Amino acid sequence: MPEKKTNTSRWSQKVTETSNAMDLQQGVFSSRSPRKIAQSLKHSAEESNRRKGTPFQSAMSMLNFYINRAGKTLTPSRKRILSDAKTELRRLFGKSDAR
Repeated sequence: MPEKKTNTSRWSQKVTETSNAMDLQQGVFSSRSPRKIAQSLKHSAEESNRRKGTPFQSAMSMLNFYINRAGKTLTPSRKRILSDAKTELRRLFGKSDAR
């Protein structure tokens, strides 16, 4: 049986901090306003020249990455705010709300 790591590696935190995809505004995901979160992600995605996809894809990907990594630690109210930020991001980019 392989030996367990004693060092708790937080690879997702490292990805968020050192991602080559976009430079995010400090504390973007801690805002209580879905609109502010979406606007910040949109701005970061549009200003980045290191992203691989479209600005919309990059912004939505970063938001989904954060939601998925936070997982069970998100309170229902934070989940609702971040879910609303997804809707707002679609609206800001002129995408339909259909999934």
